Amino acid sequence: MFQHFPTRRLIALTIAIGLAGCDMFQAAPQLHGNKVDADQLKELTPGTSTRADVTALIGSPTQRATFDDNTWIYVSEVTRPRIARTMGVEQQNVVVLTFDDRGILRGIQTKSADDSLPVSVVERTTPSPGSEASFLQQLFGNIGRFNAMGASTTSSGPSGGAPKPF
Repeated sequence: MFQHFPTRRLIALTIAIGLAGCDMFQAAPQLHGNKVDADQLKELTPGTSTRADVTALIGSPTQRATFDDNTWIYVSEVTRPRIARTMGVEQQNVVVLTFDDRGILRGIQTKSADDSLPVSVVERTTPSPGSEASFLQQLFGNIGRFNAMGASTTSSGPSGGAPKPF
C-alpha cells in the first residue's frame, strides 16, 4: 500500500500539515492599561482643554505622578504569549499630560521604549543586629543552655512552691 506513495511526499505532507496548524493556535494579543489613540490626542489643546475634557475624551489616567497631582500618566502595553506561555511585550506606549493648578492642560508628551532608562539593581545585604556567628557556632553554642528533658525552673506562685502550668 505504501509502496506507491514515495517517502519524500509523505515527509513533505507531514511538514505542510504541521506548519498549516501553527497560526490556528497562536493566542491573540492582549491590551493592558489605557491606550490613548493619536487622533484623541489631536482633539486636546494645551491652554484650553481641562481635566474634565481629558477624562471625557480618553478616560481616567492609569496613574498620577507620586508627588504631583497635576501630572497624569496613561500607560498601555500590548503583550502576546510566547514560548512556554511567557508574555512578551510587543508594544508599549506612555502618554504624560500636565495640568496647571487651575486644571488647564499645559503639556502633552508621548514616550516609547526608546525613552526608557536602564535600571541597575544593587545587590547587597542589610546587616542585622547581633553577632556574626556562623551556623555551626550558633548550633553548638546552644548546647548546655537548656535543662534536660524540658524541665524548667520552678517559680513560686501565690500558693507556694508549685510550678505554673503551661
